Amino acid sequence: MISRRWGVLLLILSASLPAQEKKEAEKLAPFYPTPETVVERMLKLGELKPGEKMFDLGSGDGRVVIMAADKFKADATGIEIDPDLYKQSMDRIKSQGLEKRARIINGDIAAQNFSSANLLTVYLLPSSNDKIRPMLEKQLKKGTRVVSHDFQFAGWKPVKEEHIEDDGEGRSHTLYLYVVQ
Repeated sequence: MISRRWGVLLLILSASLPAQEKKEAEKLAPFYPTPETVVERMLKLGELKPGEKMFDLGSGDGRVVIMAADKFKADATGIEIDPDLYKQSMDRIKSQGLEKRARIINGDIAAQNFSSANLLTVYLLPSSNDKIRPMLEKQLKKGTRVVSHDFQFAGWKPVKEEHIEDDGEGRSHTLYLYVVQ
């Protein structure tokens, strides 16, 4: 048991310690896996070509990155904030021998640079799309394609929309393709 005098001293010392300077990264969406059939449609809608750089924002278990690297032969990077999903993704990438073309960054989407992207895939909440839009507008080069699953980017006009009536799991989806002008 800590005496009253020591307790007061510990309280004073802890109050004088510097505040944590690193702001905790914000989770922009819950993990809700995209069905494989929809993943493939996203990558086809985005016209992903072999060797192109693609990023999946909020990559979850890595399924978009893995398909982009394996089936489309792209240079694929996912950004995932959850350490458990990051580890699961990296384990899947390694088990499939895709380390040369696929990787996951365990980090905050807002702290990344996407200026080298040819294609971005996004399945975030509308409010999260609103938060990252200004950053993307600054970073993305002309001609970069963005495919958003189910939720639009406010202020952006999609060049194509694709409706998927049933994904095989009993729900519909809408994909939005944007091209940076």
